[in-house]
Amino acid sequence: MSFDYLKQKRIMLVDDEQELLDMVVSILNEDGFQNIQTGKTVKEAIAISETWHPEIAILDVMLPDGSGFNLMKQLKSTSDYPVLFLTARGEDEDKFRGFGLGADDYVVKPFLPKELLFRVNAILRRSYKDENPLVKLQNSEIDFDRAEIIKNGEHIPLTAKEHDILAALYRNAGRIVTIDALCEAAWGDNPFGYENSLMAHIRRIREKIETNPSHPVSLITIKGLGYKLIVEGK
Repeated sequence: MSFDYLKQKRIMLVDDEQELLDMVVSILNEDGFQNIQTGKTVKEAIAISETWHPEIAILDVMLPDGSGFNLMKQLKSTSDYPVLFLTARGEDEDKFRGFGLGADDYVVKPFLPKELLFRVNAILRRSYKDENPLVKLQNSEIDFDRAEIIKNGEHIPLTAKEHDILAALYRNAGRIVTIDALCEAAWGDNPFGYENSLMAHIRRIREKIETNPSHPVSLITIKGLGYKLIVEGK
């Protein structure tokens, strides 16, 4: 299972229909997106934007307390993350207005899940193409794009299995990831019998990321449950 840092981007979804919110969240979750917050009004959207700092917004045009177009104007006045309109308003005039205000894309309901995912992923690739994110741990950094650990100025390569295990841990940073879930991330849909191999890989990962692998501070064992990755700033 490869790691895609774009899947970690914070998505704000704003629509006044709970059924639509639930459906879109489910579609995004199935594609690997987990950092999603939803709102039903302009007021809620502004509060989310100010406190949570989304990295992409998916907005309806018609909201109970205002227009999605006006909401985008307010969001763009203080931030510069991309915006996609997802709305039943499919008239050309509305599309032209949305694009004229700076929207990155415009999807009309009803829509195919694959179309929405294609549009969201395309926007993220365009908007964040120059990023090379480094995940900061207490004594080292993970560069997922290059599959290496940076510690004390040294670049230490990761194996494919180490990369997959760390990616699964990072997707759930600060939370316990079970042994079964880590085995599945590294060995696929039939992960049984790999517990000892997982322990060996965890030991080698600690040798690469920790100052003292015998007393880890970044990759913690939760006895009887699994492991937890502690990421700086999270």
